[in-house]
Amino acid sequence: MSRKGLWVSPNEFRNFAAVDKTRSLSDEIATRQRSIDFYSIGMSLPNPDPVLKKMGKDITIYKELRSDPIVHGCITSRKAGTKKLLWELDRGKAKSRQAKYITDAIKALPVDRIISQMLNAPLYGYQPMEVMWNKDWTPADVMAKPPHWFLFDESNNLRFRTKANWALGEELPEKKFILARNDADYENPYGFPILSTCFWPVTFRKGGFKFWVTFTEKFGMPFIVGKQPRGTGKEETEAFADMLELMISDAIAVIPDDASVEIPETKNTGSADLYDKLITACKGEISVALLGHTGGALSTPGKLGGEDQAVEVRGDIVDGDKKIVEENFNTLIDWISEYKFAERVELPSFLMYEEEDVDLDQSTRDKNLADTKQVLFKKSYFMKTYGFEEEDIDVVEPTAPPTPSPPAGEGGVRGGLPAQFSASAQDDAIDNAVDALDPAELQKQLEGVLKPVIDLINSGASYEDIMNNLTSAYPEMDAAALEELLARAIFVAEAWGRLTVAQRIGVQGLGIRSQEKKFSMREF
Repeated sequence: MSRKGLWVSPNEFRNFAAVDKTRSLSDEIATRQRSIDFYSIGMSLPNPDPVLKKMGKDITIYKELRSDPIVHGCITSRKAGTKKLLWELDRGKAKSRQAKYITDAIKALPVDRIISQMLNAPLYGYQPMEVMWNKDWTPADVMAKPPHWFLFDESNNLRFRTKANWALGEELPEKKFILARNDADYENPYGFPILSTCFWPVTFRKGGFKFWVTFTEKFGMPFIVGKQPRGTGKEETEAFADMLELMISDAIAVIPDDASVEIPETKNTGSADLYDKLITACKGEISVALLGHTGGALSTPGKLGGEDQAVEVRGDIVDGDKKIVEENFNTLIDWISEYKFAERVELPSFLMYEEEDVDLDQSTRDKNLADTKQVLFKKSYFMKTYGFEEEDIDVVEPTAPPTPSPPAGEGGVRGGLPAQFSASAQDDAIDNAVDALDPAELQKQLEGVLKPVIDLINSGASYEDIMNNLTSAYPEMDAAALEELLARAIFVAEAWGRLTVAQRIGVQGLGIRSQEKKFSMREF
């Protein structure tokens, strides 16, 4: 029986059946359609949140929790931790034209509002954001839509519930909805709503307040006991009770001379502590759920130690919320680039950071740039970057450093080399100057004044020959000026040679070779 396959070499036979088995590794095996779960048999996935399933309600009950003052305060504090961060678009390796276009498009959006709405994702588990596009394919706005308007299908795709199709929803177009989610996975595409962990603490807290108020009404007011003679009629007793009830507010009562009133002291106040402890415990649970610590609801003024650790935990939560915002803005940037640019090798990225985290690095970078003497920062830069007011600073223009005079003796030459061009300073001077050299301008200088001098250098057999040739060519020049001219010529020749190697620019006809010229700086 022949096998279906192919001899790929004299000693190796590739069986097609084996290839098919290998190819199956790229296929998805564990799918919802093949699993034993039947909760998605209706072609749409219900939200698996245990609280919603227990109560038989939808996600709108979590919006009602935000009216609780403790929940509202913790949500405000959590969002503020992320909204206070600065943001920018890191260009990276993106082309300048693409980076500028995308930066302008993002800056035109209400970024602060969009960030605040994206931060609803940790609260409800997911937050759909609809992108409104302009005709030129730039985003006009990004708006949060109510999460309970949407559901997920068996393939974990977001669908929009409509009046005509409430159960299954309608399919959404591509690049129309950004989906911010918190801890979503394959089994639960709805994400994890943090407010679900606040539902029962809020419920018990409200119940605790209700019973506490009832307890206060019962034991906080004095008990009044009226005594009447035995055999008093029912009507007279009810009238006497009404007078005692009025006495609680008016403290005045008119009673028969054969009746009496007593006000016993209420001593059952210890039970009130139970309600206080219940409410305090619920406040702590809410704070832990939203902020990661109890400091937001139970902090003590002036307390040290534990509060520092609480701030640390909250910082970790802020980092997680920040990543949700960055991820979704970068999705929007990818869509903008796909619509506008055919080539999308590298894209700018949306970054959020704390101001104090970047100031030290930026100030160090600015100092290094200023030390090169090639960069001069303007006053407006210091005001924008470091927050100075205009009256706070004055920027002083740097003055040109004086040219050092040649040392006395031997015409200012050490070992045949002018002092200002010593071997130790040569590399630093050339390296600092090469980047600022314009090849076209350097070519012009070489072809003009310096070409005859360089020709004399190349034709000389020694330093003495070069000096004699230069003296004959320039008889009116004194020795100091001649040595200065020689040093400048050698410097330009060395710089041009290095520039030639760096930029692969040929300099033909000038007789200069960066690696093979007759004399280098150190040979003098």
